[in-house]
Amino acid sequence: MSTCDVLVVGAGPGGGNAALQCARHGLSTMLIEDHPAIGTPVHCGECISDIACENLDLDLPEHVISKRVHGIRVIFPDGTEKRLTEEGYVLEKHLFERWIADEAIAAGASVHLGHKLSSMERMEEDGRFVGWKCDGKGEQFPLQAKVVIDASGAAAVCSKLVKLDEDKPLNTMGKVVAGMQYEMLEVPSDGYLDFYIWPKYAEKGYLWMIPKCDGRANVGLVTEDRPRTKKALDEFIEVTHFKELEQVPPPWKEKGNPAFGGTIPISGPFENTHYDGLMLVGDAAGFTSPLFEGGSHLALKSAVYAADTAAAAIAAGDISADGLAEYPGLWKDEFPPYDKILRGKNALFDLTDEEMSVMARCFPDEMGDMGVSGKAMVGLRLLVRRPGLYLKKVVPAMLAFGYSRAKYYGW
Repeated sequence: MSTCDVLVVGAGPGGGNAALQCARHGLSTMLIEDHPAIGTPVHCGECISDIACENLDLDLPEHVISKRVHGIRVIFPDGTEKRLTEEGYVLEKHLFERWIADEAIAAGASVHLGHKLSSMERMEEDGRFVGWKCDGKGEQFPLQAKVVIDASGAAAVCSKLVKLDEDKPLNTMGKVVAGMQYEMLEVPSDGYLDFYIWPKYAEKGYLWMIPKCDGRANVGLVTEDRPRTKKALDEFIEVTHFKELEQVPPPWKEKGNPAFGGTIPISGPFENTHYDGLMLVGDAAGFTSPLFEGGSHLALKSAVYAADTAAAAIAAGDISADGLAEYPGLWKDEFPPYDKILRGKNALFDLTDEEMSVMARCFPDEMGDMGVSGKAMVGLRLLVRRPGLYLKKVVPAMLAFGYSRAKYYGW
């Protein structure tokens, strides 16, 4: 039977970085991925900010970068545009994830494709937890691991497999939204990511244009109206300047419909992000930025914390939940105030299109300039133009935009 210190489930950005950091700690590390190739299908818009790269000490190689960008432009229902200038990159995400996995292999981790975890059985010695016996599809199974790091994305595989004493899953899945996008050609761009808050097409979500090199761009949306996802995106394209542009399959997609995407958790972190010999990272833990659903920075950073915690616990000989208890403390101290942002997001989508646009017109053109005095000025403008909005909790809605900045893991 194969054995390892750490088994990482899922080779997305969180899983790849977890394997890399564990290997750098000198832990025997196995990274499994159920797809036949790393990086496909792509589930996200493919962008990351400079602040994220600095925070993670990421020195991106040129071949994973598609385009240098200036930040985000938010476009409200009446066409009002406001910028949030924060430099960063649009990636070729499939190449980025493969690069991280290659770095993990170079550091000593082993990577196994076409492996799907289907069961986890506790191992104990003299009543003391000593690891997991894992089984599934793939030649490495069955295997034994002291610690499992779940980076399986919105599927949250381990949360479903591990049962609490009441024979209930470790976590109950919260709300998810559907994300879908096309790659399009000859898309005009001035180097900003365009985020459209247009509820008519994206219910409790938003639409985007994320520019890439050679005139390409991802044009897509996230919405809570999951059955209508593709139809809503097509309708949006029909009424915008994207209408006449060509849709093409992305470079990694060889056949089928050119649309691609996935599901994104939006309820905030799971109740349990660690257990005996188990830690959850990235989307598998519910770590997405609540307003704009960005997840790469959060996945990459939570992977660092999980690896650090695993190394310390294994060295101390205590891989129980108590031995891993530092993990939730690390991410809670660092990650954005989810309750505040979720409250603001809900308040935002309680506004009508017209009220949302009134609020937007009170913002400065550069939303990054909203310090204490800037927020006071916005509040004064609102008081003059539409005082009734205060009864609809517009202040939390405005603050949600502030917490969506890159330093709060917004992109």
